[in-house]
Amino acid sequence: MKAVRAHTRGGPETLVYEDAPLPHLALGDALVRVHAAAITPTEFTWNSTWTSSDGKDRRPIVPSYEVSGIVENVAADVSDLKVAEDVYGLLNFWRDGAAAEYVAVRAADMAPKPKSLDHVHAATVPLSGLTAWQALFDHAHLSARDRVLIHGAAGGVGTFAVQFAHWRGAHVIGTSSQGKAAFLRELGADEVLDYNSVRFENKVRDVDVVVDTVGGDTLERSWGILRRGGVLVTVVGDAPEEKSDKYGVRGVSFLVQPSRIQLDKISELIDAGTIRPIIDTVFPLPRAREAYERGLQGHNRGKMVLQVIG
Repeated sequence: MKAVRAHTRGGPETLVYEDAPLPHLALGDALVRVHAAAITPTEFTWNSTWTSSDGKDRRPIVPSYEVSGIVENVAADVSDLKVAEDVYGLLNFWRDGAAAEYVAVRAADMAPKPKSLDHVHAATVPLSGLTAWQALFDHAHLSARDRVLIHGAAGGVGTFAVQFAHWRGAHVIGTSSQGKAAFLRELGADEVLDYNSVRFENKVRDVDVVVDTVGGDTLERSWGILRRGGVLVTVVGDAPEEKSDKYGVRGVSFLVQPSRIQLDKISELIDAGTIRPIIDTVFPLPRAREAYERGLQGHNRGKMVLQVIG
């Protein structure tokens, strides 16, 4: 098969498009013929990209952990996926990804692809959609009429978080770069703050929930805008206990987990027309390096996608 691989640690510059062996199926696995794979530009900074869960170097590696495709084969003990079934899902971060013609996946992590989406759009959902869902509902326990501030609202996670929060009935405030206000209001944002011209802490106080996808100084300045008893959830930084104690809030830092049940719920919302995935740019698989380089420039609207089958 053809695959995009990296033989040396580094960034997108290490990627090569080359021949690779077909993945081996372990017990519990399915072989998926990849139609599309979405990327997260920061994947190359993750230790899991380069090692197995026991710490062993597993180069050459294949990146991209969101997949949409068709089941080609299943291991002998798999009964919940069928050959020729359209599926999508979030892959195990400690294994090879989906920037290839085929990928071996844990069958239990795959869900039926939303019927209303093609594979390119479906591939944008698993990581970003599950991250937003788990941040808002598993960790922040967002309720109707809560006020939620979403940092990086126009990004991959942010666009789903805005839509989920709006669907739940919350008052949604998003931060983004200039020119994206109308787009975010279409998705359900009630207020949009341009981080280049406004310091959000001067405009927003006593919110119930902050969802942080930016980190750094943005995360640090977010603690003080929460009401006492509020929740700060970050997917890119730490939430130290001393900060929670100082401000009288709850801080959560988490890593997204695969979930077929949650993907099924998200699929229902997508097929009902309530939620829609947002694509920034689609690249053919041989141009994966360019896609990752483009993603690292930031200021994206939605996800970058690698199309494997046109």
